[in-house]
Amino acid sequence: MAQTHGDPAGTGQPAPRWLIALVRPELPSLAAEIITEIKRAVPEYGRSTDGPYVQALRIGVERALTHFVDTLADPSTPRDKHDETYRRLGRFEAMEGRTLSSLQTAYRIGAQVAWRRVMKGAAERNLPAPAMIRLADELFSYINELASLSLEGYVTARPDEEQQDHRRRMLHSLLREPPPTPQVVANLARLAGWTVPDEVTLVALPTGPQPSPHTLHRDLLVDLSGPTPHLLVPGEVDAGRLRMLTSGWPDRRLALGLTVPTVRAAESLRWARRALALARTGALGDDLVVDSGEHLVTLWLLSDETVIDHLTRRHLAGVTELGGGQPEKYLETLYAWLTTRGTAVELADRLNIHPQTVRYRMRRLEEALGDRLGDPDARFAIEVVLRATRLRKEVGETASGDGGELPPALT
Repeated sequence: MAQTHGDPAGTGQPAPRWLIALVRPELPSLAAEIITEIKRAVPEYGRSTDGPYVQALRIGVERALTHFVDTLADPSTPRDKHDETYRRLGRFEAMEGRTLSSLQTAYRIGAQVAWRRVMKGAAERNLPAPAMIRLADELFSYINELASLSLEGYVTARPDEEQQDHRRRMLHSLLREPPPTPQVVANLARLAGWTVPDEVTLVALPTGPQPSPHTLHRDLLVDLSGPTPHLLVPGEVDAGRLRMLTSGWPDRRLALGLTVPTVRAAESLRWARRALALARTGALGDDLVVDSGEHLVTLWLLSDETVIDHLTRRHLAGVTELGGGQPEKYLETLYAWLTTRGTAVELADRLNIHPQTVRYRMRRLEEALGDRLGDPDARFAIEVVLRATRLRKEVGETASGDGGELPPALT
């Protein structure tokens, strides 16, 4: 356990004033040199210019150097705030889901850089050996103390791995089909320390680097491993949850499933994953957080291509040969008529063609489709097919192979 009072080496005596006077002016440049060297050698601290790792590094180095010199000058210098800083650094590493190796490496590099500076100054000023020996003892004892404090913080913040395992099993169980029995859910929830909600929302997450689960809300069930990371939110995703998600996955796209009864959690995840896949094509806009509930028609129309293909064959048979086997313009006119029910003049203006062309095309469509255009159910099915076809084109999923907009059944 780390010391809680006195000077780092435990001598109880202040260092010579001349030594303090030589060391203290060096602190700002020494801190900058240590930070530069650590960022170069430790990837976690060198990957950004002003992220949480770098901020923690800068605070840790500057406070360590200042406090070290303060204790050299006065071994009774208060240290409660100092000790908590380095315990907090250990807790930070635990919350990020890492070992202490990076932080321990940073401590070693700090000691090495500081000692090189001391030896250089001693040689330049021909300082007495006893003072340098004491300074070395003080420095390396102090670094060991910092490492002990960080270990203490790390141990107290380290997650309960057994409970985390129970929570992962809880999540996997809820996503099975058929869902588990209420008794199984209750038993798993008790082991996981989790309160079973009436409703849940699943979130499909981006692949790649993931935040530590311990930076997320405590009541979430999380699986960040594997090729399809996801998490479960009790109830709806409110503003607070949304802020947590955007801060946990900044500048990365994720998708919310539908809010459903807990026993139907797997359905929510299916919608979330489908929404995330379509969002990557650009079909659902450019929002980083995609709410599947706001795109249900699009998701539904693109959720089962087999059904759309069968509807196409059933309700658009006879259209294939229009336009010399290229019926795209006829289908474009049909879609405009179904969605607007406009006059020939209005449709012509919408399609930028002559009204007589609209009338000709509609006559040919009536010949090909017969009484289906007069049947409300058939008209609805045809509109569904044409809407799905247009969406397929938007996401690059047409089967025509030449960028056309025909459904596969019409090719």
